[in-house]
Amino acid sequence: MNGPDFSKAELIPAIAQDAESGDVLMLAYMNEEAYADTLKTGNVCYYSRSRQRLWRKGEESGNVQQLQEIFYDCDADTLLVKVNQIGGAACHEGYKSCFFRKIDPATGAVEVIGKRVFDPAEVYKKS
Repeated sequence: MNGPDFSKAELIPAIAQDAESGDVLMLAYMNEEAYADTLKTGNVCYYSRSRQRLWRKGEESGNVQQLQEIFYDCDADTLLVKVNQIGGAACHEGYKSCFFRKIDPATGAVEVIGKRVFDPAEVYKKS
């Protein structure tokens, strides 16, 4: 096999990781078309389940993910994309990582551990 196996599932998970820091930025999904677009352009493209279409990361916010490396797992059904995160934020809520809330396993209390890089209300103005 030479790459991910889209015959198992139309959409496969894609974990985005900051290539420099190693921080996990987000989890999204790719279909075969998004995968091919990512390889062709060098900018990461996902398939948006909510929009039901290709989603080129940063198309609205400008926070593009430049592909540095791409890996697939032993079952060929999950991708790891190591990226250069342009603009400093992968999360649509304005944080560097979508994983900015930490849960205390003992109490269940939630703590916001990230700092906002941008204000979503300003970036995603609907006209």
